[in-house]
Order: sequence, then C-alpha cells, then structure tokens
Amino acid sequence: MEKRLLTALILATCLLVTPTRTRAADASPNRFLSAPTYGITHFDSAQSDSFPFPVPTGTYHFELERFPQATRGPINIITLASTSPDYMWGVSSQGISYLDVSGQGLKEIARIQTNRTLSIDPGKLSLVLDRPFSNTDDLYKRLDEFWGVTDDNWRAIFQGSTYALVDKDNVLYVGSGSTVLAYGLADPNNPASGVRLLRSFDFAHSGALRYVVGGKTPAGRQTLMGLSLTYDGKLIALGHQGLAVLDRDMAGEPSVVRIGDDEAITNSMAVDAQGGIYVASDHSMYKLVWTGKTLSKDERDGAWSAPYDTGRQPPAVKLGTGTGSTPTLMGFGKDPDKLVVITDGADRMKLVAFWRDEIPAKFKQLPGTRSRRIAAQIPVTCGLDPKTEFIQTEQSVVVSGYGAFVVNNIRAQGADNRLVDVIGGGPLYPPPRGLQRFEWDSKKHVWVSVWSRPDVVATSMVPAMSSTSGIVLVNGYTPADGWEMTGLDWSTGKTVHRSIFGHDQRGNGAYAVIQFFPNGDALFNSIMGPIRIRYAK
Repeated sequence: MEKRLLTALILATCLLVTPTRTRAADASPNRFLSAPTYGITHFDSAQSDSFPFPVPTGTYHFELERFPQATRGPINIITLASTSPDYMWGVSSQGISYLDVSGQGLKEIARIQTNRTLSIDPGKLSLVLDRPFSNTDDLYKRLDEFWGVTDDNWRAIFQGSTYALVDKDNVLYVGSGSTVLAYGLADPNNPASGVRLLRSFDFAHSGALRYVVGGKTPAGRQTLMGLSLTYDGKLIALGHQGLAVLDRDMAGEPSVVRIGDDEAITNSMAVDAQGGIYVASDHSMYKLVWTGKTLSKDERDGAWSAPYDTGRQPPAVKLGTGTGSTPTLMGFGKDPDKLVVITDGADRMKLVAFWRDEIPAKFKQLPGTRSRRIAAQIPVTCGLDPKTEFIQTEQSVVVSGYGAFVVNNIRAQGADNRLVDVIGGGPLYPPPRGLQRFEWDSKKHVWVSVWSRPDVVATSMVPAMSSTSGIVLVNGYTPADGWEMTGLDWSTGKTVHRSIFGHDQRGNGAYAVIQFFPNGDALFNSIMGPIRIRYAK
C-alpha cells in the first residue's frame, strides 16, 4: 500500500512539473510512394524515422550469420518497400537488389550492379569484415588487398547508396554520381526475371543544370545528395548547390533552383503536402515551394531561408561544418505549431526548430538566434561533461508527435577515410556516447529536455522509433558485448531492449537505418547486407 502511495505521489509530481504537451498528428502519406512507411529513406516524406511496427522488450543474443541475409555492401542504407508486402528493394553501395520477404524470409531473387568502380564478391566481403582488426593499419591493408579500396577511390562506395525512393508503380529511383537512375522489374509479373534500367537523367551533361551537382562539394566531386517526390508525383533531385523538379518519366526540362555559391548541401530533404521542400545547406535552412508548375524560392509563394549556427569540422563520422541532419517535419493538420527541425553545426550542437509557414505575428526573434524564423533552439548536452569538445551528429532528428530524439556520433579520434571511420568506430577507436530526448511545448513555444543517457553508445547508424511500442533504437559498440541494437523507452529513457550481436562486423549498421517488419522481426541493414532477425515468441 505504501509503495502504491509513493508511486502515485511521484506521478503526481511529474504531472505538476511537466509542461503541457500536445500530441502532434502524423504527416499525410504521399500516395505516389510505394507505401506509407519505407517507401523512401528516413521512412516517409516528413523524414520522421518513425515506424508503426512493434518492437519486443527484453535482452537477446544473436549469431547474425544464422539468419536470412542478402550479402551486399559494404554500405546498405535501407531496404525499401515495394508495392507488394512480399517484396522489398535493397539499395547498397554496389547495386540494386529485389528481395522476397514473404513469410519470415529474406531472399535476394534479382540484382543489378550499379557501381562500376566497386565490385566485391561475398567471399571478399567476409575476408575484410569477419575477422577482428588488430589495428588501423591492418584495416587499411585488408581494404586495399581484398577490395581495392584505397584513399583515392573509397568515396565511390557512398555514391548513390544513401537516398532513394520507390514510387507507386514500383519503380526505384536512385542517384549515382550526377545521374538519376530509374529501375524496374524486367517482368513485373515475374520478379525473379531480373531488374533493368528503365531511364536516366544526367545533370552533369545538361547545360545550365550542372550547378545542381557541382559547385562547392565537400567530397570533391559532383554528386546528387537526395531524391524525393512531391505530393503530385514529381521527382525532386537535390544536389550540392540546388534542386530540380522533373517528371518521373524524365522527359522535358526540369524546373531548377540554385542556392548560394559558397554553400553546400550534404543531406536530403523533407517534403510536405502543400508543396514545401525543406533543405539545409552548411549554413542556412531553406524552404522552397513546388507550385504545381514551377519550383520557387520566392517569398510570395511561401519560400524562405534562415541562417543557423555552424562550427568546426569534427574529428569523426560527420561531414562538414553545418548540420549533419536531413530536415524533419513536426506538426501536421490541426496541430497548433508546424515546424521543421534539425541539429545545427555548432561544436556542441543545438536542436533547432524553424517555423514552417508564416511566423506568428507577435513572435519576436529570440536572443542568441540568427533569424526570427527560428522558433526555438536548445543546447544538446546528452548528459555529458560540459567540457566535452564536440557533441555532434550525422543523423537526422527522430520525430514522433512533438517528441524529438538525437544522438552524439563524435569520437575524439577518427579517420580521414569515412569507410575506415565507420568500420573502426568502436572496435579500433573508443566509441562515442550520449543520447537525448526532447519535447516541443506548443503552449510556451520552447523545447523541453525529457531525458538524456550519457552512457549509451550510438556509432553511425540512423536511429529509429517504434510509435506502436514507444521504443527508440540505436546501434552501438562496447568492448564487453561488441555490436548491439539498444532500445530505450521513449517516455523515460530506460533501456527496454537489447539485441546483442557480438564482435564481428555483421552487427555494424554503418550509416544505415534501423527497420522492423510488421510482425516484429527486425530488418537490420548490416554493413554486410540486410538481415532479418526473428525474436522468440
């Protein structure tokens, strides 16, 4: 009885000190995507990284080689939904796969090589990743010996493997260098017939459109950064210095907008149902507008731009001095506040919310912000020592309702070669620590810190959240247990799920996205290829 009374008093106290919060609605599904969830990298047009499927609680130990897997890689960002629940598209650094996921299976039934500069057979993939590395020199040696991946060509691994989508006609769109490629099944009635290239559009050979992929490029080469769809079914291609909207059949001239010559975009974009397209360069946040006929950066069409704080280049994982986040939308329908959120580029980052539409008439620019467009910003501490030099992320903000979740990816030591960085982060370099959950208070228009976990590791994988189970998941490494997927209660931050994978590299997500199936199986996009993990019932 006394225990129940104490619990009631604690709950009552929490209610008294917790700000009034409004559960925000979900984004409207884009009917031109293959599915409401997983039709695009970061799961939906709002880029929420939130899925509606259950995640089991408890601690599990797995030998990942025992589960169904499609051997691809060494970067496998996401396994995308097809128009059929029995099949998915696999997008990796080497090419495109079509996977049968019916029942509780995962089997590759067709593939096509898209990266001609990188071709690694499964045996050589294992030679690099199955055995532990004695030191960084050993890792570099094996990369060069078995994969031919030297400092001169490792960037080819990341070309075209990051942001992709599948449309309502089961056509996969992916970037490769400066070219948008559209793939489909050779015979839609027979998925095992193979994958074929349907059409392509090369921005580097299209006259005035070259700047979409050119200009100030952190990687030193022309590449497309992101792809998405407008809500009327047009394809959006995002480069380092501009955007283009074109028909999905790639016929005719695209509508193009350019940003500043001294800026670079290194992440993808969020899109709303009213034509808003949200993009962050390395020092400004942009809203561009698709009017239905043209792409506009005119304020009269609702477009805007706003600077945010930047910092130095961190020593590991993150690329550039601006945000490491793809913008994420928060607030929809009748929700009182419509926001777009990122982490900024400050050495110790802040969570920043921008007003998506008109700025409230009585709203005054907040002290310490660089624009009146910024609705609020709050330091991200992750509960770490205030003297920590870098608290930064290369991941998008996970959003569910008015809740937001961020991770710290930065270690004190890193490698110039990003592939070495993501393979060695944990096994060879002390891993980064720190997570934090925030809530938007729509009454006071402020961020509130809900909880932080300075002890939990998140290396380089994109975190994701189950809105059904209220669990947010990260991928990290500890010397004791090796790689694992850790799940934390969205409300309290308590650890409620651990999938422990051990010390071989199969448990390393390497920039990929955590996914789950509707039946509660995990879809783990390992550096070795997607794996379907079954949990004991």
